[in-house]
Amino acid sequence: MRFVRFISNGKVLEGSDEDGILVERGGKSHVAAEVVWLPPVIPSKIIGLVLNYRDHADELGLSVSEDPVIFLKPPSSLIGNYGDIVYPSGVKYMHYEGELAVVIGKQARKVSSKKAMDFVKGFTIANDVTVRDYISNTFRPPVKAKGFDTFCPVGPSVVTQDESGDISNLNIRTRVNGELCQEGNTRSLIHNIPKLIEFLSDFMTLLPDDLILTGTPKGISPVHPGDKIEVEIDNLGTLTNIVVPELENTR
Repeated sequence: MRFVRFISNGKVLEGSDEDGILVERGGKSHVAAEVVWLPPVIPSKIIGLVLNYRDHADELGLSVSEDPVIFLKPPSSLIGNYGDIVYPSGVKYMHYEGELAVVIGKQARKVSSKKAMDFVKGFTIANDVTVRDYISNTFRPPVKAKGFDTFCPVGPSVVTQDESGDISNLNIRTRVNGELCQEGNTRSLIHNIPKLIEFLSDFMTLLPDDLILTGTPKGISPVHPGDKIEVEIDNLGTLTNIVVPELENTR
């Protein structure tokens, strides 16, 4: 199954994506190009991983921690497929981070890595948008750098485990204006998904629809208003967003 949320005729609907046709729970079909895509889940929290690909740590000149290094993105940063990413006025370096995201399926507390996948609803694509201007000390959580409204595009759907394939061997590609800028594979994750769930659930309760962003591979580069960002992951689809300038009257 591929779970989706969308707006059609002013109504927020939930359903499934069946070969490009969105079918709401009541059975009515909608053409994907004629709806407004929403984030496929409404999480209580969004947990991000810092430097979970060694090649990304190398490109930034940073060492890798023995334990996962995490941060939180606010739910207010969420947008869906084809939503606009707002480029904050005055920033100098904003970039994408294409990532595999884990969607929790049921309440998890002190879960072992052996049983971790039993608590997973499925997987989706995330873009952990970041402004490097606000990362001056790597020992401080990059909350402002990653926490702006619209800085967490997610979607287009949540793909269940039976359709996602081997989650430990999925290619991730990010394109900007059609040009391939980032490419990696989930086999290069330093801390794999079962270990992440074990680590996180040891001290916090993970709730249904919570998101875990598993980190980004090497290949970040700056983006600007007008750019089209596409993050593609094998078996999960493509998440597409446009960067737009911040309007002066929104300050």
